[in-house]
Amino acid sequence: MSEMKPMPRREHALAKRVWRNKWLYVMIAPGVLYFLIFKYFPMFGLIIAFEDYKPYPGKGITGSEWVGLEHFRRLFTEPDFLNILGNTLTLFALNLVFFFPIPIILSLMLNEVRLSIFKRTFQTLVYLPHFMSWVIIVSISFVMLTMDGGIINSLLEYFGFNKINFLLSPDWFRPVYILQVIWREAGWGTIIYLAAIASIDPQLYEAARMDGAGRLRQMWHVTLPSIRSVIVVLLILKIGDVLELGFEHVYLLLNSMNRDVAEIIDTYVYTAGLRQGQFSYSAAIGLFKSVIGLVLVLFANRLAKRMGEEGIY
Repeated sequence: MSEMKPMPRREHALAKRVWRNKWLYVMIAPGVLYFLIFKYFPMFGLIIAFEDYKPYPGKGITGSEWVGLEHFRRLFTEPDFLNILGNTLTLFALNLVFFFPIPIILSLMLNEVRLSIFKRTFQTLVYLPHFMSWVIIVSISFVMLTMDGGIINSLLEYFGFNKINFLLSPDWFRPVYILQVIWREAGWGTIIYLAAIASIDPQLYEAARMDGAGRLRQMWHVTLPSIRSVIVVLLILKIGDVLELGFEHVYLLLNSMNRDVAEIIDTYVYTAGLRQGQFSYSAAIGLFKSVIGLVLVLFANRLAKRMGEEGIY
C-alpha cells in the first residue's frame, strides 16, 4: 500500500486556524447561508433579462428564446423612462441632502446630553418608528393630513388658512415623502454614529478643553473629524442605492393625481412588469439598477480614496 502523503505546511496551518476559530465560523454561517441562498444563487435568474422568458412547461430559463438587449432597448426608448428616472433621482437627491445629515446631527446632539435617563428615553422615542412598517407610517400620516378631519388641516383652518390637499397634490408629494423618511429612519441611523463617537479617545476631549475649546469647538474639531471615515463609508453605501428607494413606501403614497412626480423605477417595475407578467422586462430593469449602483459605488470609493479616506475596500 502506498503511504499517505503528509499535509503541506500551509494547508496544515490553515486547518489549525480554522479549527481554533471554529465557533466564530459557526456564528457567521447563518449570515453566509443567507447571502448565498437569497443574494448569490438567484443571480442565475438574471439571464432572463436577455430572453423572452416564458414560465411554461418546456420553456423556462433554459428553453426561452434569446433576444439579447431587446428589453434594454425597450426600456431606454419608453416615452416615460426619462420622467421616471428623473423622479427617482430627485427623491434620491432629497434623501441625500435632507435625510443623510439628520442622523449625524442627532448623534452629535445625543452625545452632548449628560442626563442618562433623558438620553435613554429620547433614544427610545426616536428609535421606535423604525420598527413600524411603512403601512403604519403612511396610515398615521393619512389620518393627520387628510382634509376630512386631519389635525394639520384643522389647525390651518383654525388659524384662518385654507386647507391643503397634501395627499393628492403633486407639489406636496416629495415633502411628505422625505418627512416620513426622516421620521421613520433618522433615529435608527444614529446607532452607527453613536458607536463611532463612543470609541473616540477621551484624552482628545481633555486636550481640547485644556486648550480652551468649548462644547461646540470640541464637536467640530474632535468629534466630527473622528467619525469622518464612518460618514464617508455610509455615504458611499448610500450612493450605491441611488435607484433603490424602496417600493412599498412610494407605492403607498402613489395615486392617479401625483403619478407624474411619484412614479419611480421600483413602482414602474411592479405596474409595467410584474402585474402584466413581463418578467424579462422586469429583470432587465433590475439589472440596469444594479449596474448603475455598482458603478457609482466604485466611483465614490475611488473618489474617497483620492481625498485621503479609507473607503469601503
